[in-house]
Amino acid sequence: MTTLDINQIKEYLPHRYPMLLVDRVLNWESGKNITAIKNVTANEEFFNGHFPNKPVMPGVLMIEAMAQAAALLSFLTMGQKPDENTLVYFLGIDNARFKRPVEPGDQLKLEVEIIKVARGIWKYKATASVDGQLAVEADLMCTLRTVEGKDPAPAAAGQ
Repeated sequence: MTTLDINQIKEYLPHRYPMLLVDRVLNWESGKNITAIKNVTANEEFFNGHFPNKPVMPGVLMIEAMAQAAALLSFLTMGQKPDENTLVYFLGIDNARFKRPVEPGDQLKLEVEIIKVARGIWKYKATASVDGQLAVEADLMCTLRTVEGKDPAPAAAGQ
């Protein structure tokens, strides 16, 4: 199966409303890439203050949505679901560029590709688009950790 619905996504990500920013996985290939969507609705909490007269999705939340898709791809690639002690930490964002605003009613298509995995550090190339128009792009770095400090990622380093 290469698609995931919202209930399956919740098995891999600890985020919940209002911070869960991936609604569906359209397809994924282990060790390679993932395509997911975030449906941007007028009911999003952040639109109340960003901005009341011209609602625009904050750029940091677009980056977060791409990072959540990247975390999903990492867990799917490793063939494991996280337990309640497993977290994915953001290590870096490089080359972030915002190309167009994202507004209520838009569907943000998230595309993430694994570039490299070494010593528990995952590097990705990520983009988000609306109707085929690039909205944001960035290079992301993440690592997986447990609350106790054990690293579940070394097994994935060779993948």
